[in-house]
Amino acid sequence: MYDYVFRNANVVDGTGRKAYRADVAVYSSLICLIAEPGTLGAKHVIEKPELVLCPGFIDIHSHDDLEVLRNAGMESKLMQGITLDVNGNCGIGLFPILGEESELRLLVEDILGTYDERWDWKDYEGYRKRIERTGTGINMAFLTSHSALRLAAMGKDVRRSAVREEIEKMCLLLDEQLKQGSLGFSSGLYYSPCMFADEAELLSLLSVVRENNKFFAVHHRCEGDDLIPSLKEVLELAKKSGVRLEISHLKAIGMRNQGKVDEALSMIEEYRKGGVDVKFDQYPYEFGSTGLFSLLPPPIQRLTRLEQRLAISLENEREEIKKEMLSPDGWDSIYSLAGPENIRILTLDSHKEVEGKSLSEIAAESGKDPLDVLLDLLADETGRAVMTDITESRENLEKIMRHPLMSFGTDSLFSSPSPHPRTRDAAMHLVREFVSSYHVLGLEEAVRKMSGENADRLSLGDRGYVKEGMRADLVLFDPEKGAVDTVLVNGKVAVSGGRCTGSLSGSLIIG
Repeated sequence: MYDYVFRNANVVDGTGRKAYRADVAVYSSLICLIAEPGTLGAKHVIEKPELVLCPGFIDIHSHDDLEVLRNAGMESKLMQGITLDVNGNCGIGLFPILGEESELRLLVEDILGTYDERWDWKDYEGYRKRIERTGTGINMAFLTSHSALRLAAMGKDVRRSAVREEIEKMCLLLDEQLKQGSLGFSSGLYYSPCMFADEAELLSLLSVVRENNKFFAVHHRCEGDDLIPSLKEVLELAKKSGVRLEISHLKAIGMRNQGKVDEALSMIEEYRKGGVDVKFDQYPYEFGSTGLFSLLPPPIQRLTRLEQRLAISLENEREEIKKEMLSPDGWDSIYSLAGPENIRILTLDSHKEVEGKSLSEIAAESGKDPLDVLLDLLADETGRAVMTDITESRENLEKIMRHPLMSFGTDSLFSSPSPHPRTRDAAMHLVREFVSSYHVLGLEEAVRKMSGENADRLSLGDRGYVKEGMRADLVLFDPEKGAVDTVLVNGKVAVSGGRCTGSLSGSLIIG
């Protein structure tokens, strides 16, 4: 007797093929039979033919590394139909750790949030066992992060180029994490301390990735004025090293740069034709979210957080910082690209009264220049500082979403009590907005980008499709309303009737 049968289901199977009617049977953790509609019975029959049954969505770009320890159920992902996500992105992650973890705690809190309990792991194996002790509501995979590697190999002095011995140590540590089951390596060349890595360091690390047949995900250096040379840098790294390349959240930031999207897409296509295994992901919103301190110029990023606050407070230093932020050279000044009217405070621990307001609104209330407002707030801030920023045009977002090399990621951030909506709604927002309302994508193509495409990219041979023998990660949802009704994770019901069941049937994906 089967455990579950989705009877007379409207199946969208993850391949991109046209939807079809079938009975889909689940036994234990597997999809065991797909049969003619109305022919199968089971202990539990779910018959909702007006809804769509598809593979669980796979989020290829997440930042849930600490959220799973704070909230093992991962309800925010389940209620979007996400049954597997990939973490450790943008070079921001939690392993390896050599010595005390205090520096890493400070480095990741704007993106990953805080976790006050003891960090009782030193490597991926230890971190994985920590999650397995408390369980997880979804399947999770992890990349090894560049920031953690630099801290482990270089100590506190990470805001500079690494020397040969330090690079060799990073390579050994990366090799260990990959052999322990980490799916790949990520860097955030926009963020400190990854931004200080030179080509020699990156190629050395990528050679380890290639030897282990894993993949490289990267938030490249510049998504604004220098978008094209920045993309070329990572494409050339992939070409020289032979790694599989995943370009994180592809976009062009700033209205003056929207005309560069076609050139960027053409460049990626040309490198792919030339043999580089490159794809990219994106979340379905025109606005993003990141840490406020990342708006400061690279020379200031070389400093510790305390030193940054001191530099901002000194009049002469502040004037130089303002000049660099208004006229950047070779780096993305989000302040200049987005403008103060499009930068909104999500979380500011030391100034709760400005949360939810744009820099322009705060400036109007205080009678100050918006850039001085920003620097005043950062000079005071000892905790979390998180923002949203409008980054691109709707036209270009749709162009990127339609591209055959694009796949789905949420870029979820749990560092703010009021996070970017992509954290809790990206998958269903994509369905409502880009499929049902504006028909940017067909339903079958959207589901492919959210399931089978990412499963193939991650070399997951047993997930991502409604197919006999696959893991029973399944989602039953209403595409018109963008609402999830039922979710199975490894054959167990995690969402029923639009409510989480408290199931912790997720597993850690070992590469």
